[in-house]
Amino acid sequence: MSERFDKTYYDRFYRDPDTRAVTPAAVRRQAQFVAAYLRYLEVPVRQILDMGCGTGMLLRALGRAYPKAGLRGVEFSRYLCDTYGWMQGSVVDVDAGGEADLVVCNDVLGYLNDSDCARALENLARHASAALYLGVLTREDLSLCDPARTDQAQTARPLAWYRRRLTRDFLPVGGGLFLRKPVDVTVWHLERG
Repeated sequence: MSERFDKTYYDRFYRDPDTRAVTPAAVRRQAQFVAAYLRYLEVPVRQILDMGCGTGMLLRALGRAYPKAGLRGVEFSRYLCDTYGWMQGSVVDVDAGGEADLVVCNDVLGYLNDSDCARALENLARHASAALYLGVLTREDLSLCDPARTDQAQTARPLAWYRRRLTRDFLPVGGGLFLRKPVDVTVWHLERG
């Protein structure tokens, strides 16, 4: 499977302006949002771990938002590990060297079968000491996606499937952010996702 995520895949979905799934400007806004919301909630971020970091755009953008934070990237693709020096491993079972205040997992879980996805969510919880930023295509999102810019090889599970598993360890606070339970900051009920 690692061979599927080769240079051709990343050229299409990340680098080519005509077919990429997201622009660099959108990734910068995403990182700014995550950092601003966590600052608003007064969640300190000293370590950031990106599980499935891809080309590292989001990890680097978060690093600019948190210039003193340590950054770690884990990636399944041998091509990307060789190109960028990421730690190779799977979100399903990798031990990424301990916890991080902020764990990121963006556009990864849709490539896993149900069993591996459930294990990956458990592994994300093991690594996240304060917050998780999770992006995943759900069945309810399919009508919102541009099929030319979205890899159709993903499994689009129902939103309820993810929510059931995430609420064991996390409190959803909106915008793809989840706080690790027990939560020690005030989150008003209307702000919960």
